[in-house]
Amino acid sequence: MKNLLYFLLFVSFFGFGQDQIETKFISKEKLSVQSIVDIDDFGVLYYINSNIFYKKEKVSVISYNNLQLGNIYSINTFNPLKINVFYNDFNSVIILDNRLAEIFKIDFNKYKPFRNVSQISTGNDNTIWLFNQDTQQLELYDYKSNKTRATTLPVVSQVLDLKSNFNECWLLTENYIYRYNYFGSLLSKIKNNGFSNLVENNGDLFLQKGNKLYFLKKENDTILPINMPELLIKQFLVTNETLYIYNEEFLHKYQLITR
Repeated sequence: MKNLLYFLLFVSFFGFGQDQIETKFISKEKLSVQSIVDIDDFGVLYYINSNIFYKKEKVSVISYNNLQLGNIYSINTFNPLKINVFYNDFNSVIILDNRLAEIFKIDFNKYKPFRNVSQISTGNDNTIWLFNQDTQQLELYDYKSNKTRATTLPVVSQVLDLKSNFNECWLLTENYIYRYNYFGSLLSKIKNNGFSNLVENNGDLFLQKGNKLYFLKKENDTILPINMPELLIKQFLVTNETLYIYNEEFLHKYQLITR
């Protein structure tokens, strides 16, 4: 009986230690940009300044601008050979190659049926995930053929964020976090308890609520807090096991301890 009690105490203690994700400070550097888009495995920095998109490598900086389409709403660099730049004021998406040269332009105002797009993210091949504001549906859209490969059922709450990889897509709404597969089938649906942004990394999710961050492991429904210093979080990024936090003055870099 005593051995059983010790075992239960050990299990409880071990389980408690897994109730949050730990971080280890690596570095911070001065940075002043309009917004950060991404930092890849090789340290390449993608960012926006004065509505111009930049790609900064160790020895060079290249840029792209299309001021006639208004303000950049979002940029997705998941596939660096087909970067998606979304201009929601003009309901348009520009596809760029790795040198930030235009390879395709999608003007949804000219296509039938008309789509009023509010969010986009990268898909597989020549596709993008888009949220149609009029139908309240998520679509996997093939921009080369102007055809929809998959469509989800409508959602009934406001969409806050959209992220994807080649196989799955995550839709953050005011009420729920939805996960879909490549065919538009719903894989999971988790209550949203105040999260406003999400980042996907290797199938895992990182969520923001105010100046706090949380972790949702792939194929799991338990959301864990991330233990980190108090910081103003203007933006955050995750590249493999590295967490980047930008607070409008410094870019903070932390190692994530998720196992």
